[in-house]
Amino acid sequence: MATQNLDMLKTQIHRPDNARTFFFLNKPCFPSHSFASFSFRPGPQLQKKYRNVRAGYVLNNDKAVAGGTRMSTSVKATVTVKLSDGGCFFNLVGLSHGPDDILDLLGKSLLLEIVSAELDPKTGLEKKPISGYARRTGQKDGEVIYESEFVIPGDFGEIGAVLVENEHKNEMYLKHIVLNGLPNGPIEFNCDSWVEPKFDKPEKRVFFTFKSYLPSQTPRGLNNLREKDLVSLRGNGKGERKTSDRIYDYDVYNDLGDPDSKSELARPVLGGSKKYPYPRRCRTGRPRSKIDPLSETRTGTFYVPRDEEFSEVKQNSFITKTAESVLDALLPSLKAVLLDDPGLGFQHFSDIDQLYNQGMPIPKVKNQGPLQSIVLRLVKAIEDADDVVKFETPAMFHKDKFSWLRDEEFSRQTLAGVNPYSIKLVTEWPLKSTLDPDVYGPPESAITTELVGREIKDFMTVDKALEQKKLFIIDYHDLLLPFVSKVRRIKGTTLYGSRALFFLTPDGTLKPLAIELTRPPMDGKPQWNKVFTPSSEATGLWLWRFAKAHFLAHDSGHHELVSHWLRTHCATEPYIIATHRQLSVMHPIYRLLHPHCRYTMKINALARQVLISADGVIESSFSPSKYSMELSSVAYDQQWRFDREALPADLINRGIAIEDPTAPHGLKLLIADYPFANDGLVLWDALKQWVADYVNYYYKNASMVQSDPELQAWWTEIRTKGHEDKKDEPWWPVLKTPEDLIGIITTIVWVASAHHSAVNFGQYAFAGYFPNRPTIARINMPCEDPTKEEWKQYPDSELLVCFPSQIQATKVMAILDVLSNHSPDEEYLGKHMEPTWGKEPAIKKAFERFSERLKELENIINARNKDNSLKNRGGAGVVPYDVLKPFSKQGVTGEGVPYSISI
Repeated sequence: MATQNLDMLKTQIHRPDNARTFFFLNKPCFPSHSFASFSFRPGPQLQKKYRNVRAGYVLNNDKAVAGGTRMSTSVKATVTVKLSDGGCFFNLVGLSHGPDDILDLLGKSLLLEIVSAELDPKTGLEKKPISGYARRTGQKDGEVIYESEFVIPGDFGEIGAVLVENEHKNEMYLKHIVLNGLPNGPIEFNCDSWVEPKFDKPEKRVFFTFKSYLPSQTPRGLNNLREKDLVSLRGNGKGERKTSDRIYDYDVYNDLGDPDSKSELARPVLGGSKKYPYPRRCRTGRPRSKIDPLSETRTGTFYVPRDEEFSEVKQNSFITKTAESVLDALLPSLKAVLLDDPGLGFQHFSDIDQLYNQGMPIPKVKNQGPLQSIVLRLVKAIEDADDVVKFETPAMFHKDKFSWLRDEEFSRQTLAGVNPYSIKLVTEWPLKSTLDPDVYGPPESAITTELVGREIKDFMTVDKALEQKKLFIIDYHDLLLPFVSKVRRIKGTTLYGSRALFFLTPDGTLKPLAIELTRPPMDGKPQWNKVFTPSSEATGLWLWRFAKAHFLAHDSGHHELVSHWLRTHCATEPYIIATHRQLSVMHPIYRLLHPHCRYTMKINALARQVLISADGVIESSFSPSKYSMELSSVAYDQQWRFDREALPADLINRGIAIEDPTAPHGLKLLIADYPFANDGLVLWDALKQWVADYVNYYYKNASMVQSDPELQAWWTEIRTKGHEDKKDEPWWPVLKTPEDLIGIITTIVWVASAHHSAVNFGQYAFAGYFPNRPTIARINMPCEDPTKEEWKQYPDSELLVCFPSQIQATKVMAILDVLSNHSPDEEYLGKHMEPTWGKEPAIKKAFERFSERLKELENIINARNKDNSLKNRGGAGVVPYDVLKPFSKQGVTGEGVPYSISI
């Protein structure tokens, strides 16, 4: 009878081509994406039986359930899992099967639960997820595919998330999940995350769709999951972290020393005290030292949350193990050669040249497996003989091997070298120390008006130079002087308080005027203070070269410990921790910041292991020695301010620029040919516009910013937890308007991308030939002891003794080579678009505009480097300033700006 009734209706109801089944609905229904319904009046023969009828049809791919309100859709879930050494998919096809393979064969290894974004209208509670196991269906190109079929009821509502339970015995790296068969097209979940087995982590992992939501806009069916996921990332601040954990929490730097190993390796805790303020790092929770209960032991792993690891994610990258592995591979062999005299310096300058030409013979380096490509860049095997450490020729040495001797190049690199963040305008004259004169001696500088007047007499008077803002300085005097007496008690190093003065000439270049070196009163001797100037007289010339070597060693230390480590790596880690703890992964600001956070915590953990630790590379090869990190803490206390980390604010603070609404970028540079500043401001503007487009799309007014609890908690935690020792400073920006948020985020992403690139990727080009940038001065100035005259017989030999030893130089060169490398899968600013950005048309267009601006910047930099009038950018034998070019090929290129601090 039902069939006859439907046949009679065929002439009265139009059936769309893409409809499969018509049915009668005896109860009201709710429209959905996969269902259409309408009322109609039956013909006379049916009016008696069907007085009030609603009919509906389901689109192809849909299964109808007649006789009720429910309609269902067949959905296919495809899960992509990456093969991983040591993970659950180590047993490949054709090899013996482990327990995980058996579970795969049984189809009981991966449980998926599809979650509705809506609440049940009847109960007001979350709808029950739809569950199903995914079966392993194939493997290709290092990836394993799982598939599962689901039937989604018509009243299920919008899909908002997928819960995943890994029932293997090992972890798995989940790349993405795609749900196909839905009327409006597939739904994608970009996972890129390690999922632990349920036996270790019984809580199911949640992955949300690409749709971004502010907290107030979150679909009600996802509210609990959103909060629960955030809580799971915060932990409780107790216990030792396991490598499989995903916990983001704060701690002080209490693991730099190793007092349980040797008393000489004890180091103070940085952070949490007025004496040693410092940013916070990721908490590891390792056992406390027996000797120093305030410190953690260095046993076990240096924990980072599981998804912050890059050793397996970047398993095809030749810098997989970074600096630690290069040291492990090379240092034993280097030390074996130099064991008899670890302080042995280079005997001749030609011996330094041989590091790039013939190399240094060392015992055979064992095959390093996946590290071989790193090591082979440095080590050239010789058949039937020892290996040779042979370094790639640095760009500066390749261009002009004698350029390090020229004063013009010494000055130029303050604007276009690896540390362009230190030079500033002289704003007070005469120069004077602010340190206690009872402790450190007379505060007046030995750089007098008369001395400067003699140096610039061909240009103008000192008063005119000050009035016209032509005098600039790099001043480490007061920062270093309190460490001098302590450092000088360490064998093989020395230290001074130092400053260097420069004059801006009419052709736009800087002329070095003087270097001042100061030793405070110590060991019963009064303050020693002397100024050195460029000279053509033999003794004066060599003393000037010695003074430059000392000053450059100080600049190298400040560069690594402050401009590089403190202001980028160290200051950024709290931003990352707060982002994961307070911003849901579905928060649009989390998704904006995410690419700028990748891998920073891992490289910072490696730095704590081998670079900034007691007797690590920095302590053993840089002038401040065991006091290096203490010096970094003092710089944080005296110099670091978030509101001055933005490039325009930094330039204004250093007196290099003044605000000018009529000038490009709203700033007028006092040094017009300042390559770092000129290129940086173009990049800053592009970054800020991209951030503004993004922020303004989600935040239409100030009330939306102020009422966002996650955003406010994020900014509060950065200030009060991540940078707790500075939480009460009045200069922290407020977060009340979209403009405030744009400024804060632009500053954070600038530091993580452009600032870091400017001080990192040019390291090997300029410091790979260490006479240009020695990291340590091992002996005092020859003239400090007036009885010492023999140095004048062979001043070049004395300078070589002052330079780093062979083991120090080669160790640092090996590290700089690795740190200056771009990995093959580097993600460059403006080149890689996050999947979530591409799903919002307005955001996608904004990103495309951003990308075009960065391509324009590349052309701008190329044109500037060809402009002969810009003498600080090029010339005969000069390395062009390319470091802020946004894109790069792999390797040591001296250019390219990745999103994040990943090396």
